Amino acid sequence: MNKKKVIDYNSPVILTFAGVSLIALVLNMLTGGISNKLLFCVYRSSLLNPLTYIRLFTHVLGHADISHYLGNMMFFLLLGPGIEEKYGSKMTISMIAITAFVTGVINCLLFPGTALLGASGVVFCFIILSSMTGLKNGKIPLTLILVCILYIGQEVFNALFVSDNVSQLTHILGGACGCFIGFASVRKK
Repeated sequence: MNKKKVIDYNSPVILTFAGVSLIALVLNMLTGGISNKLLFCVYRSSLLNPLTYIRLFTHVLGHADISHYLGNMMFFLLLGPGIEEKYGSKMTISMIAITAFVTGVINCLLFPGTALLGASGVVFCFIILSSMTGLKNGKIPLTLILVCILYIGQEVFNALFVSDNVSQLTHILGGACGCFIGFASVRKK
């Protein structure tokens, strides 16, 4: 019996997101940063500009460089397939869109002079959702509590004591989106 070995496109939303993000990164390199500024980062701009609304969602596809991309995609590809398998493709797309929108709007409101890009908010949403897999029968998993304490503690520490170009607020908002979505989906069931 001769069995063919076939590669399975096992997680279409996650794999497509990673691929489109890679295309956005290459475009950014080829255009000298223009494509990120136009499409793949969010910042306060005129509400009359249609791209303002598009960027609220597409900023999660943009990355500053290959290191930024790889850092996000390692976790995204590790956590994403389990999320997509558990919640389904449509819900996974919704999670990404909700997280993108929330982090984009908050960035525009609170940090008018700062551009935001990258999938780290979505990654942190997935980290929290992955920790919530044991949530049932009104019992909160200890792993969820520990992840939240460690994660929020690290982000608060970094916000106060580390000078970098990382938006800790985006990470916290992404985690909050994951927590909200996780609890909402448990309630729905």
